Amino acid sequence: MKVLIEIPTWLGDAIMATPAIENLISQYKDLEITVFGSFVSVQLFKHHPNVKHIIVDETKKQKNRYIAIYKMARELKDFDLALSFRSSFTSKVLMYLCGAKRKYNFKKTSKEQHQVLKYNDFVNTVLRQNLKANDLLIHTNPYNYTKPTMGINPGATYGSAKRWYPKEFAKAAVALSSKFDIVIFGGPGEVDIAFDIENELKAANITNYENLSGKTSIPELIEKIAGLDLFITNDSGPMHVAAAFKVKTVAIFGPTRHKETHQWNNPNEIIIRKEMECAPCMKRECPLAHHNCMKEITSVDVLEAINA
Repeated sequence: MKVLIEIPTWLGDAIMATPAIENLISQYKDLEITVFGSFVSVQLFKHHPNVKHIIVDETKKQKNRYIAIYKMARELKDFDLALSFRSSFTSKVLMYLCGAKRKYNFKKTSKEQHQVLKYNDFVNTVLRQNLKANDLLIHTNPYNYTKPTMGINPGATYGSAKRWYPKEFAKAAVALSSKFDIVIFGGPGEVDIAFDIENELKAANITNYENLSGKTSIPELIEKIAGLDLFITNDSGPMHVAAAFKVKTVAIFGPTRHKETHQWNNPNEIIIRKEMECAPCMKRECPLAHHNCMKEITSVDVLEAINA
């Protein structure tokens, strides 16, 4: 059976869709999946045994995106089933035009429910089943560190409002440096933040660290996070990578809905957040210009939670 799956654009959302995708796979024999999505999110499926073809969505780079989507859709043919885990207009166009006998689009809901369950409900509706959402699943082997290692992830692609402060990350890392080697993670757009942390570590005469910001591919990032003993991170894609491997994680939440996007099925998760009237605002930047939902979280909060 040939299936086309358009996966979510963001890495974290794509990871949260994996329990639903695995439930879909469980219902069919000899499944041949084609995955379509952003360059970042499709990296999750490079080693998936049921994924035979990966297509990177390049339509955003085209001068006329709708013409590009039309041409792409006409090439996606001879599928028995097509599902999109996106709800955008362009995804609806893609599903409408692609050559599949059955086609389904995910629909957003305002229901306060974990995103994993929303995706799983979508697949259950398609299958007319009531399958449980199991663990997140990424097909890769964790990196084997020679010493206990903690990772810190100061970035968050969605926007600055989700980012805790480099100095506070550094204070936590300095306090824990006698117990762990330290790895700083980050994407190409987060190199400056990572260097701010590195400079703080240097000023504290900490030498057992490695700055990998902007230096890893997505598969390498996944392997390195999967092998950690401790991870301190903002609400981000890497946070969900850690969840898939049940890494002990301190997840720092400010403007986003922690009940909907915290780590799924990770018994080793610690959520740090401050209760306030303006949060969660779900904005990329603080609309009130004070950023208190993040500013009031300190390294002391994180360290006390870890020690507890």
